[in-house]
Amino acid sequence: MACTGGTPASTGHLGSASLSGLPNGYNVGGDFSMASLASKTCIPCRGGVPALKGKELETLHQQVPQWQVVDEHHLIRTFTFPDFKRALDFVNRVGALAEEQGHHPDILLAWGKAEITLWTHKINGLTESDFIMAAKIDGLG
Repeated sequence: MACTGGTPASTGHLGSASLSGLPNGYNVGGDFSMASLASKTCIPCRGGVPALKGKELETLHQQVPQWQVVDEHHLIRTFTFPDFKRALDFVNRVGALAEEQGHHPDILLAWGKAEITLWTHKINGLTESDFIMAAKIDGLG
């Protein structure tokens, strides 16, 4: 959720770079292709960019329809499990993914459920990285 700053290398974001110096699959200038979000890498936010709104936000939301967009500000999804142990295991996997991506959600763990909330604190809104993280979390299921 929070943009952590730093360079991609310092936050574990390795991979080949495109001509723009960003990892492959990262879109700039509002060009949100329908390429698989889960195959992309979260990019640390340094601020100074506008939060996603309107059509750009809707286009990305179509790729993670299980997530609820709240006030064009954050994403939220509740995952349910048959017991506490499996919910805890899921939360631990989300935590490991968050560390790997350098993008950290709010996580609420309760018996039989885990609620995940994503947004980018640095800009107080949503970025493509929030949707990338949502898609990657969906892949943990």
